[in-house]
Amino acid sequence: MKHILAFAVMATLFAATASSVLAQTPALGTWKLNVAKSKYSPGPAPKSMTRTVESAGDKVKYTFEGVAADGSKIAYTFTVAFDGRDYPINGSGAPGGADAIAIKKTNSGAYEAILKKAGKPILISRVQVSKDSNSTTISQSSADGKGATDNQMVFDKQ
Repeated sequence: MKHILAFAVMATLFAATASSVLAQTPALGTWKLNVAKSKYSPGPAPKSMTRTVESAGDKVKYTFEGVAADGSKIAYTFTVAFDGRDYPINGSGAPGGADAIAIKKTNSGAYEAILKKAGKPILISRVQVSKDSNSTTISQSSADGKGATDNQMVFDKQ
């Protein structure tokens, strides 16, 4: 009987944790960059990009894959909690050569991410999932406020 009770408690805790992660981001799923609707300044835009967002325990895992404008491979990933702490970015092709990211939720369908390189902020991304959850817009700007980067990326849910 104790084993059944312990299992029930653990199952309830797991379900609560999973629900918490799902509530953190309606962005779960696979998303394809809509190059025609996106704007890159200074350009050029990547040829293609797919963004996969999935639950990873009490965190969320992001995987980006695609082809940059110069034909090089984009393949990077990170797993984060929405707690504002730094998490490593692994792989190649991250914006600005970022090697870490910190994310904070701003409301139920939005969050802000600070991409860092060698501990210094380089880009700020503001992410907004549409009310119908069919598209995500990422507004990306230079962290120094000087406007060297001003990207508007639109991803369509697959």
